Order: sequence, then C-alpha cells, then structure tokens
Amino acid sequence: MKTIITFGTFDLFHEGHLGILRRASEMGDRLVVGVSSDAFNLHKKQRLPVISQNNRMDIVGAIRYVDEVFLEESMELKQFYVEKYKADVLVMGDDWKGEFYMEGCETVYLPRTEGVSTTGIIGKIVK
Repeated sequence: MKTIITFGTFDLFHEGHLGILRRASEMGDRLVVGVSSDAFNLHKKQRLPVISQNNRMDIVGAIRYVDEVFLEESMELKQFYVEKYKADVLVMGDDWKGEFYMEGCETVYLPRTEGVSTTGIIGKIVK
C-alpha cells in the first residue's frame, strides 16, 4: 500500500484545493491530509482562517479522495507526521518547491490551479 501525505490550510475550500487532493490521491492507495491548525495559521500568515479548524477538517474529511485527516500543529513536525502516517510520498503545491526534504519519503510538487487562491477570494469579498 502506497501512502500519500499532504498539508494545507484549506480555508474557503475551492477548486484548487479539490484539484490537489484529487491529483495526490491518484499517486497512491491512501491519502492522508494534515489540516493546519488555527494557531499555526495565525503564526504562519498573521491571520486566522475564515473557517475554523474543526470545520475545515470536516470539509476535507468529507472529500472522497481523502482517507484520513489530522490537525497539523507546526511546520517543524512534518517529518514526524510523515513517519507517523508511514507516508511514501509528500505532495505539496509548487509554490513550496525545494522547501521540503523528508527522510524516507519522496517529495512531489504539483502545479497550483491557475487563477484561484484563498487570498484572492478574500480580496474579492473585501472589495
């Protein structure tokens, strides 16, 4: 069994999120997704997500491509999560290209969906 792991905030869930989950799931037999905690997002992006971490985990967990969801607490724990979930492949968006090397796990960077982002959606709402 080949396990794929990916991480994200998945705030204001959109087609870009769905696309990366679908593409990641096609790379193996099991897809495990770390949803970034509210506190982690506040630290990383200096803002809280619009949707709470529990609701974001429920949304991601309801996607048919996803086999398991957990709460990601910190960037420094990625290697721990890879080992805990026995991941064979780490999948990230290509905006992170070259940022991750996980011991015992291949890293694949997938292209982001052109023209869509949570930041862009928030900007349209604010206008």
